[in-house]
Amino acid sequence: MPSAYIIAHVSITDPTQYEEYKKLSTVAMQTYGAEVCVRGGAIEVIEGDWQPERLVVLKFASLDQARRFEASPEYASARAARQGAAVMRMLLVEGT
Repeated sequence: MPSAYIIAHVSITDPTQYEEYKKLSTVAMQTYGAEVCVRGGAIEVIEGDWQPERLVVLKFASLDQARRFEASPEYASARAARQGAAVMRMLLVEGT
């Protein structure tokens, strides 16, 4: 069964409020078995004009597991805490 990745491009608008989102999203990630591959860190554009501010890459055992995480009540709480603190662009990608 192929693994799955959630890739998020985040533009933080309220760093203080975003800290609460990070706490709650961490609980959801732990609950649904996400492996954190990237969470913040330095970004160097090597091709194209994409200028993301913050990237997050999470690995899940399967597409179903990633979907359960995204639809979970735990992540819904994190999403609610993020309102007004960040603009989120998120993809679900099947991987190897």
